[in-house]
Amino acid sequence: MLFQVGGQGTRPTFFEMAAAQQLPASLRAALTYSIGVLALRRPILHKVLDHEDEFFALLMLVLETHSLRTTDASFAESLYGLRRRAAKIRTKQSDIRSKTSDGIKHSSLEKRQRVLSVVFMVVLPYLKSKLHSIYNKEREARLQASLWGPGDERFENVDYFVEGEASTSSRTSAEAEATIRTRLAKNIQKIVGVCYPWLHATTEGLTFTYQLLYLLDATGFYSVGLHALGIHVCRATGQELMDTSSRISKIRSRERERLRGPPWVKAVQGALLKCAYVVLDYSQTGLIAAVFIFKMMEWWYQSAEERMSAPTVYPPPPPPPPPKVAKDGIPLPPDRTICPLCSQKRANPSVVTVSGFVFCYACIHKYVSQYKRCPVTLMQADIDQIRRLFHDV
Repeated sequence: MLFQVGGQGTRPTFFEMAAAQQLPASLRAALTYSIGVLALRRPILHKVLDHEDEFFALLMLVLETHSLRTTDASFAESLYGLRRRAAKIRTKQSDIRSKTSDGIKHSSLEKRQRVLSVVFMVVLPYLKSKLHSIYNKEREARLQASLWGPGDERFENVDYFVEGEASTSSRTSAEAEATIRTRLAKNIQKIVGVCYPWLHATTEGLTFTYQLLYLLDATGFYSVGLHALGIHVCRATGQELMDTSSRISKIRSRERERLRGPPWVKAVQGALLKCAYVVLDYSQTGLIAAVFIFKMMEWWYQSAEERMSAPTVYPPPPPPPPPKVAKDGIPLPPDRTICPLCSQKRANPSVVTVSGFVFCYACIHKYVSQYKRCPVTLMQADIDQIRRLFHDV
């Protein structure tokens, strides 16, 4: 299943490379949306969504490894009829095999280049995604601290419920270890919060620079990763496509020959291996179909305003702490339905907005008119800050 986008020669156009680069992100969005819909009926799938980064990295690791092994291209590049070739500067003018007009000789990928390609396409994006999530948490924590000040320390990793026969020293050591782990995690988050914006800006700047140079035909490398590995992405010729099919058949037949054991064991292993190949072949087509279906649904259900970039949505701030009872203020009765001023059941309950305490309307209106303050917290108040409540709790 190949998509020819046009263009002349073996050098892919900028739009072919951009489409191949954006395909994994679209595939992840489609899978996340599909699993989220299925999780409404099968709650066990929420565990997959809880480890979305790990699940997608494992899936791409299998797809990219298989694609590089069989086609010398990434999963997305193979769908667009592209191949990766090791780029070497031409040294001998007499050698005219596999040479381009710009002095670059192309050859098949080495094993080292395949392994490093998987690292650049799977491992590094996974690490960047984890750093991005850590940075977001640190950013939210700084935002809340700037709004409401540093909150109370939370000992989430401390075991509050220990066995009755455990000694005091063991509890103390466990709490100390948990405190050290919490402090270390906070220090790591602070370091990531400081370094990640610079790292992200550097990678995005390099990506933009290489893409601009590739668009202007100033370089043959579309990204800094391809340049570091010395790899050019080229269009696959008809002969290369035929060679790829024959190579896949040879690899699979060689793997069948490696099966060991009695004849019936080999038969079972061969059948399982054949089923795995069938699933892998059809999964590639199914995944790309899922991407296009997802994009069509996204275009169909979203309006033009929703497709525009939305502003950053910050987390809601935590509620402010309740006001404290003043030392010289009126004490609160144990029963919440009793008015602190008349010590009777509240009639026409009304609240003082500056403090949040509820009194009888007649009692609080008279007190605030005379003293200009809340009787419990002694905070400054006015008659206009009294609100009637139509439902008393």
